[in-house]
Amino acid sequence: MADTAERSLDLFWSAGNKYYLASNTSSDWAQYWPRAHALDVLTDAYLRNPSTALKDRMTDLLTGVRIKNFGSLINNYYDDMQWMALACLRAYSATSDNRFKGVTDTLWADIKNGWSSDLGGGIWWRKDNPSKNTPSNMPAAILAARLYKIGGNSADLQWAQKIYDWERSTLYEPATGLVYDNIDNNGNKNTSWKFTYNQGTFLGAALELYENTGSSLYLSDALQAADYTLNSGMLTSNGLLKDEGGGDEGTLQGNLRSLFHPTHRGGQLRPFQKKRLRKFSPGQRRKPLEQGHQQDQRPVRQRTGTRPPAVRRTLLPS
Repeated sequence: MADTAERSLDLFWSAGNKYYLASNTSSDWAQYWPRAHALDVLTDAYLRNPSTALKDRMTDLLTGVRIKNFGSLINNYYDDMQWMALACLRAYSATSDNRFKGVTDTLWADIKNGWSSDLGGGIWWRKDNPSKNTPSNMPAAILAARLYKIGGNSADLQWAQKIYDWERSTLYEPATGLVYDNIDNNGNKNTSWKFTYNQGTFLGAALELYENTGSSLYLSDALQAADYTLNSGMLTSNGLLKDEGGGDEGTLQGNLRSLFHPTHRGGQLRPFQKKRLRKFSPGQRRKPLEQGHQQDQRPVRQRTGTRPPAVRRTLLPS
């Protein structure tokens, strides 16, 4: 199934332009950030069946992004660059091609420029500084932790911890496990929007830091965020993650499953926690095929088209 899905991307590939089309009826690319996810798909395919053709497609994809992004991989949105940097780091780990690591390093240098002391710290969502968001901080913490894991540079680990500490003190409810979406440049926190995307990236950052430090605080935070997601009733319905219209629940699903990695078990997951998480995670893979997603009309994350001044959401699923 994975190979079939990967091959279906060929239907959208524009060889002359070196990018994937937005749809089967479009002649234009599908914007910057989806290219990061396309690179992840190609990396997955390369890991299953390494080939020169696949690696060429991966490098061509980056060439196409540069062409459409005015000759650079630097972007106005810090979260978009974080996803691209993470995808390139995976591509580097898979292929040992230093070109991918070079892209990651270039993007990481620019991402760090998004940090400021305003609002107590944190990375801005985009370069005109409207807000500091979970989506522009937790992927950055994941990136920094993975860079440390690969390169051993203590400065990267310090960055990961600094970003996480700010997020935890500013956009997280330790008592419940809820992760807030953003705080605007006037200091107003959005505590009403609840998204699996925020829960998942927070959970993922906590697990990366737990792996790198062994501190049980991070594992406890990951479990609390997972527990809120699955049991608060705000993000699930009838045992399913609610459909938010854009597929971001996949971020959460991958991080939920990673809770069962041997590194994370170590006697620290209580039996009822293991049972609850196991019951949910495999079922999420089956039930959408059997029942369909549960639809709701909450705002969803959007990365294309007209964007609100502080956060990237629309009123209806896109």
